[in-house]
Amino acid sequence: MPTSSRLISRRTFCQQIASAALLSACAPALKINPSHEQSSTRKRLRDLGIVVGSLPTGAWNAITDVPGVRVGHCTRMEGEGELQIGRGPIRTGVTVIMPGDDVFHENVTAGRFVLNGNGEMTGVGRIDQAGLLASPIFLTDTSNLGRVMNGALTWFLQTYPEIGDTKPVPVPVVAETWGAFLHDAEGRHLDDEHVLAALANAKSGPVAEGVVGGGVGMVCYDFKGGIGTSSRVLPPSHGGYTFGVLVQANFGSREQLTINGVPVGKEISDLQPQDGRKSKSIIVIGATDAPMIPAQLQRLCKRMALGLARTGARSSHSSGDLLLFFSTGIKIRPDDDYTNIQIFNDEWISRAHHAAGEAAEEAVLNALCMAETTVGINGNTAYALPLQRLPKLMKKYHH
Repeated sequence: MPTSSRLISRRTFCQQIASAALLSACAPALKINPSHEQSSTRKRLRDLGIVVGSLPTGAWNAITDVPGVRVGHCTRMEGEGELQIGRGPIRTGVTVIMPGDDVFHENVTAGRFVLNGNGEMTGVGRIDQAGLLASPIFLTDTSNLGRVMNGALTWFLQTYPEIGDTKPVPVPVVAETWGAFLHDAEGRHLDDEHVLAALANAKSGPVAEGVVGGGVGMVCYDFKGGIGTSSRVLPPSHGGYTFGVLVQANFGSREQLTINGVPVGKEISDLQPQDGRKSKSIIVIGATDAPMIPAQLQRLCKRMALGLARTGARSSHSSGDLLLFFSTGIKIRPDDDYTNIQIFNDEWISRAHHAAGEAAEEAVLNALCMAETTVGINGNTAYALPLQRLPKLMKKYHH
């Protein structure tokens, strides 16, 4: 099949990646766009007057509402036209979630859940064994998983010179979703400098969403997807803790999309990507300042999956649906012999489940609302969710 018309699979990618590496090395240097300017024409779900759930949000309605959590992006969107392997067009990037100022020396508790396992998240062995997270969390596209991991290691070695001497070499946490519908996946196009730019750009406050960072090449419910975030805050009677979620949304068929029970995907049947392109994966990262142990955090992961289901998610056989939740409320210093901790009361955990599910649901919908129409390789187009149609649709179904 001619290069100009093909859509490659993961298997084909693996077979051809070696030759692409040579071409990529010969390609001219391209600019880095650390944050990618947000379009003024796109609005978050609540800005459209659509409210999901009943719990209040944090100040930013973002994962960064959890104290100490920061998010950074590096975005690469260059070139247009026919695919030239190793040269572009480029539609990729990396997103980083920082669990604190010094997670290497102050590990945080974490738990994870695999809803469907056709995907990869590196560095989770320690989470499974010890229930601790000692790395920032990086999100990117499948083809750049190794390169982002390498850049993360570069950052670790630059930041902590004792690694390899008095401290063990950490395994960075890097997760991926497949973005080859829009991107020159075989060329990869991310290096250490892009990972370091995302880390340098990490900050608290509002989080850029949609076509940014690791979400640049992603398609969700056959609309343009990408990065989305949301948060919920418990009442003071339950500790006043914050629960934030960030997603890299790349899953779902159009007819499945549901917003507050309204079958939006069935109602908006046009603006389809070429070849009926289906995307099937999502990475979901949760954070809280509630002092929770790994078993509790794993339970929150499962409730985030319920939030995905409320948007229409089915978690298909070939989907990579990976969920991780961490708590900044418990910090463990590896050099300490003992650590005394307080633990969130299980009598209150149902409210925490509620918060995690609501935040995950709204994070997906924010990704859709904020993403702009994006044209990639060979003119492949992922159309933005037409926001102007939503108010009429919601009224039609008495919302």
